Amino acid sequence: MINTLISLFISYLKIGFFGFGGGYAMLSLIHSEVVVHHAWLTNSEFTDIVAISQMTPGPIAINSATYIGYEVAGIAGSVVATIAVCLPALTLMMLITHFFLKLRDNRYMQGAVRGMRPVVVGMIASAALLLMFPHSEDGKSFVDGWSWAIFVAVLIGSARKVNPIALIILSGVAGALIYGL
Repeated sequence: MINTLISLFISYLKIGFFGFGGGYAMLSLIHSEVVVHHAWLTNSEFTDIVAISQMTPGPIAINSATYIGYEVAGIAGSVVATIAVCLPALTLMMLITHFFLKLRDNRYMQGAVRGMRPVVVGMIASAALLLMFPHSEDGKSFVDGWSWAIFVAVLIGSARKVNPIALIILSGVAGALIYGL
């Protein structure tokens, strides 16, 4: 159990340190650690956790860390994964706040931030593709025609300014009717 907790801590510490650009940019890192490297979850389970993490209040990376930690090692895993994913951001923000006034006009700092922007865009695109084209263990995509139909309906509803809560509820009802409870 302690080895699992240490692995969870190290994995989420890496995710926290290298997850520039927010939660969606972190999804590809989380997937790599949780599904590919450690095989704690399947692609299908990971996609479900991402959906749940998006619907619950709070940042997606922290929500997913809490849930994945619980799935892997119970309550202790939740605590360890959540602390580990938050620790780098907390530490960096404390340091940045301390040095912000000194570094705000530094051309090297501004260049580094500008250089990270394309990386963030790429990581978000990677996460979007990962969620759009997931595969199950047998190599087949578990996203079927009905999933795409619901996606297109929600996309059209969003473009027409339909209430997002209504879209989530209607999507859930459609999924329950199509796939069964």
